Order: sequence, then structure tokens, then C-alpha cells
Amino acid sequence: MTTAAWIKDVPVAHRGYHDMNKTVWENTLSAFSRAVEAGFAVECDLQLAADSVPVVFHDHDLERLCGIKGDVRERTSAELGMLAVGGTSDKIPTLRQMLKLVAGRVPLVIEIKGRPGEDDGFAEAVLEALEGYEGKVALMSFDHHILKDLKKAGSPHPVGLTAEGVKPEDLFAHDDAMHLGLDFISYFHGHLPNSFVTAQRQAGIPVITWTVRDENARAHTYTHADQMTFEGFDPRETASA
Repeated sequence: MTTAAWIKDVPVAHRGYHDMNKTVWENTLSAFSRAVEAGFAVECDLQLAADSVPVVFHDHDLERLCGIKGDVRERTSAELGMLAVGGTSDKIPTLRQMLKLVAGRVPLVIEIKGRPGEDDGFAEAVLEALEGYEGKVALMSFDHHILKDLKKAGSPHPVGLTAEGVKPEDLFAHDDAMHLGLDFISYFHGHLPNSFVTAQRQAGIPVITWTVRDENARAHTYTHADQMTFEGFDPRETASA
């Protein structure tokens, strides 16, 4: 296992330190710059472009963020890099562009958005882009096949499970994933506490939550987990309830 203890250290800005897509949009270089300036860790999402280049984008479809219909995976990284996000000057960045901007100044918590049966080479492409990067990086996914691929490829970075749920079958599946030798967990705050997360914390596995938007959720996180992924407020100040 690779240590992910550092993931507890500072709040994690969900999709960068955006302003709820008013003027600074999620998963853009502007949002990442703002997080770096504030000293927050950065969470971001990766999709695989048609040319097998990892790009920073959350949705499978382009409409919500770029105003056009279409699957993000059906365009090349160059084509995506010409699309404005939210009508701003920001375009969809590649992982390499994001890494060049952050340059190790704050930790990165990167979620890989998998699709079963369509992800051949995705994990390897992410690790290749990260080669030589000097900074703290953690990789995570909801998708167990992505986690398996990262471990099989010998990821030198901590690998974690993104998860939610309280049903016994959910917790059983999560426990099964941990047998891959995962290093941390990112869990939905509204589903804490639960027996799975409690046991993993007792075993020394760091746990962060998603996505904290108010003071109640922040207090709940620090009662039942180690750190939060947040949006919509400045953790250096009191969040509105």
C-alpha cells in the first residue's frame, strides 16, 4: 500500500475552488488556480477523450457545461480544448495542462470516471501523464474495474474508493473493493456513519467525504471522517447552515 495520510491535511476543493459556476466554473484552470492561491487541495474528474488523452471533465455529455449535445468521449482532446466551459474563456483542459498549472503546489485528488467495457488503457494513460510529476497525487474511482487497472499497472500514487450507500449489499461491495489493497476512501457524508467506514478508519485507512456545502455537513464530516471535499463556501470561514 501507498500512504495517503496527507489527504487528511487540508480541505479538498470539489472540482477546484469554483464559485458554483457563476463566473469561475468547475474543473477549469481558473478554478484550479483559485484553489492553489487559497491553499486548498484540488479534486477533479477525468474523462478519456477519443484520442486516448485524459481530459478534466465531469459529465459524460457536454451539454450542461458547454451548451452542446454530444458525448465527451467522441471528441479528441484538441477538439475538447476548443470548447468554452460555461461561456467563459476557460476551455476543457487536459490532465497534463492541469498538472502544469498546479505544479505540485497543492495536493491533487483525481477521480477517474469509468465506463465498463470502454476503459481499455484509461488507467495507463492517466499514470503515463503523471510520470515525473512532483507533487502529492491520489487517484480514485467509483468503478472497481478502474481501481483494479490502476493497481495492476503498479500505480505509484495512492488509490482510493469513491463510494456511497448504507445497504448491506453496498457495504459488502465496498469491502470487497478494499481487498484490492486500496489506500483511502471518499464517501458521501450523508451516509455516515456506517459499519464499513468505521471499520476502515479503525484499520488506519484515511476517509474524506463528498460533497460538503454547509456547516452541518462539515461538522458531520469531522465527527465521522478525516477531511472534507467541499464547494460553495470558504472553509476558512463559517459556512452557512
